[in-house]
Amino acid sequence: MRKFPSTLCAVFLALLALAPQAAVLAQSTQEYQDKLKAEQAQLQADVDLLSKDVSNLQGQQATIEQAIALIDAQIREAQAKIKLRTLTIDGLTRDIGTKSRSISDLEAKLVRSEQSVAGLIRRTRESDDISIPQMILSGKNFSDFFVEIDSVQTIKSSLDALMDNVRDFKTQTEEEKGALEDRKTKEADARASIQAQQKIVEKKKAEQAQLLAIKSSQVKTYKQFVADKQARIAQIKSALFDLQGTNGIPFGDAYNYAVEASKATGVRPAFILAILTQESDLGKNVGSCLLTDLASGDGKGKNSGSSFQRVMAAPRDTTPFAVITSRIGRDWRSTPVSCPPGAKYYVGRGFGGGMGPSQFIASTWELFKKRIGAAVGVGADQADPWNPEHAIVATAIYVDDLGAGKGGYTAERNAACRYCSGRACDTKKPANSFYGDQVYAKAQSIQANMIDPILGQ
Repeated sequence: MRKFPSTLCAVFLALLALAPQAAVLAQSTQEYQDKLKAEQAQLQADVDLLSKDVSNLQGQQATIEQAIALIDAQIREAQAKIKLRTLTIDGLTRDIGTKSRSISDLEAKLVRSEQSVAGLIRRTRESDDISIPQMILSGKNFSDFFVEIDSVQTIKSSLDALMDNVRDFKTQTEEEKGALEDRKTKEADARASIQAQQKIVEKKKAEQAQLLAIKSSQVKTYKQFVADKQARIAQIKSALFDLQGTNGIPFGDAYNYAVEASKATGVRPAFILAILTQESDLGKNVGSCLLTDLASGDGKGKNSGSSFQRVMAAPRDTTPFAVITSRIGRDWRSTPVSCPPGAKYYVGRGFGGGMGPSQFIASTWELFKKRIGAAVGVGADQADPWNPEHAIVATAIYVDDLGAGKGGYTAERNAACRYCSGRACDTKKPANSFYGDQVYAKAQSIQANMIDPILGQ
């Protein structure tokens, strides 16, 4: 009877043990996922029911009691969403940890198995190198020698097959881990959603306390409270939304344009307006230069008259700029564009030339003009970079192309970084990610302080 070396037996036992371990792990994970899905389904049903309650109460709001009931329903809805997101995060965290540990264990087993195979290969080679005199001097007969060689070859073939199984399992697990890495993005989005919902709860609790105080003390009537709220909404709508390079438009109009742009692209209105707000805050020289030479792209300060080299890339942008201004009835010589960025730090580099609120350069605007014109209901040649509605729609289309239409913290933040630098946010390089962080923060502020009050949220 042939005997396998003890080391080979150990390797076989270790490899064969993988299958039941994997089965147990898969069974445990599946049971947990089934339980998680059931809990999530119940929570989602609760959220849907609470959302219906909120909608019904919004339609009935007429008395202070109903207003308090509405706010209470909104608080419970937000709290239910927080609980749902928390459960999602818990599941994602557990799954990611499980798969990471599984891969680590498999890699260690794979290394040990490879070492065993290497030992077998060396032993096989040693057998191949044995000469006839060595066989004679060894004291073994030919049949014993070839039995041993045959055993080694058989074991090696079996190990090769098992190693293939291990590699397949490792590959599969790594693919699952890759999928879970994508779920880390969802985890980050869920955390951002929780933070937003928590702010809603805090805001609504404060409003509820105010209503309860009115009800108990009658310091001022509920009618006055409603009137104050309506006045605040009117103030928000009429407040000038400062789009640099224009005379400003009422926020209500900007919001309406953003809503229409959102319908066409899927990008939420608050994010569209946040991009434009960020551009206005950071672009201190936006609209402060005039082009003076189409051939060179040189220009001057609109107010100072100071000379600037290469205000616009020539002829890439100067030629379409002349065409754009001509077809919408503007004179390119007197139409403001952005000055070169950080002129005193980037002497010789040049290139500003951003047009209107959305700060598109002329060559890029020409690439988007058909889509912009179609979205606002005009011909491509009537798309106007200085028209606030067209500019807002243009921004929405562009950031949608950059991924913002997917919605959520990660997609919007990365779209903002791409809008600024051409690449996704990099948390290891704050100089790249700060723009995305600031735009997302502005979007949340616009949503909470300007859009939600308009919507009665």
